[in-house]
Amino acid sequence: MAVYLPANSTNIKGNQVISRNHTTEDKAFRAFGTEPFWSVDVRPSGVIYSSLAREEKQNFPYVKPLTADGRTPDTVQVYRLGNEKTSMLIIREFDSCSDGMSDKLHPYSALFVQGDMVLEGCARKLDK
Repeated sequence: MAVYLPANSTNIKGNQVISRNHTTEDKAFRAFGTEPFWSVDVRPSGVIYSSLAREEKQNFPYVKPLTADGRTPDTVQVYRLGNEKTSMLIIREFDSCSDGMSDKLHPYSALFVQGDMVLEGCARKLDK
């Protein structure tokens, strides 16, 4: 579940509260998907979205993720990214996410939303 929130707000959906004020340590992740091939690298130094199909890269400043209150920070993380288009990256802990191209399973699922485009894939932690 993910909820997009205005600044300095809290929202309740089901049994989970997602709060802008909940803090977590800075973590590095790579979210990625196939058909179309895309990736988002999240590091404290910045966030980079890449698309092979669109032959583009976009850079965003790093922002601390929103997390679900009452859950560990790894359960769900929502990164609000912004430039000329509103963008959001959602990383959620998952038992086993398959990238569809290999036999490798990943511990997180991911959604990248930009405008009316929604990309679904997997994610894993990176070394900072």
